[in-house]
Amino acid sequence: MTKTVQDKIHDSIAQHAILLFMKGTPTFPQCGFSAKAVSILEHMGVGFETIDVLRDEELRQKIKEYSDWPTVPQLYVKGEFVGGCDIMNEMYTTGELKQLLRNKELL
Repeated sequence: MTKTVQDKIHDSIAQHAILLFMKGTPTFPQCGFSAKAVSILEHMGVGFETIDVLRDEELRQKIKEYSDWPTVPQLYVKGEFVGGCDIMNEMYTTGELKQLLRNKELL
């Protein structure tokens, strides 16, 4: 049985404690929002994985349906959808992101 894109998204999220769906790569982000999201995670000093949605147009659309969130980047922590760049930035600024990572035993 062939896995659907939704199955692959689910499996990727389950496999990685911190996963960022983004445009481009951490070393070569393809949009300012993805660059900011990577910068936040790097500044926090946590290990994370990324998936470049620009490499697969179907994935780029399906991740938005999967999370019911209209934009990329999208951050998942231990299987839980956290949000996009604006939410990440707000949570980082208020200390909520640090607390979330501590609660999930990732920091």
